[in-house]
Amino acid sequence: MANSKVPNTSVYPRAVNHVGVGVADIDRAIHWYQEVLGFTLLKGPFEVRATDPGADIQDVLGQDCKALLLAHMVSVNGIGIELFQLLDPPHERREPTLEYWKSGFFHICVTDPDIEGLAARIASSGGRQRSKIWRNDPTTDEYRLCYCEDPFGNIIEIYTHNYETLYGGMKRNKKPETK
Repeated sequence: MANSKVPNTSVYPRAVNHVGVGVADIDRAIHWYQEVLGFTLLKGPFEVRATDPGADIQDVLGQDCKALLLAHMVSVNGIGIELFQLLDPPHERREPTLEYWKSGFFHICVTDPDIEGLAARIASSGGRQRSKIWRNDPTTDEYRLCYCEDPFGNIIEIYTHNYETLYGGMKRNKKPETK
């Protein structure tokens, strides 16, 4: 007989809870993510030292990590952004190349129907627009995307519509089925 107290682990899909983002200046990053992307600060910034009771930063980041600053922010749809600024050792910005050929998380993506306006705000506030604004569907200008970069070197993609609309509900020209 199955244990009724064991949670059902076959329930899918799982929700995305938060994304961790490394920055060189956490106070500036908090301000930037509030002003440019409209995120809300929930907690922090606060310092975490490896010597603090209950601090497990070395378990994840290794023995060389002695201290960092953390801040927890949230987007309008409840996805968290956890900002990290390493103190010891100090944060190093990835320069100058986006290492897209290496595995790992590549970017975060936000939704804004005013893609031109947000890309311009990002560029005018210390970030930059990395790509042109592309059509996500070659048959219409309605669905568009653009890659930008925050002032700390993190890639931010912008979609005009939410993910489910783009890939679950958007009408695409489908190839006829062959028999």
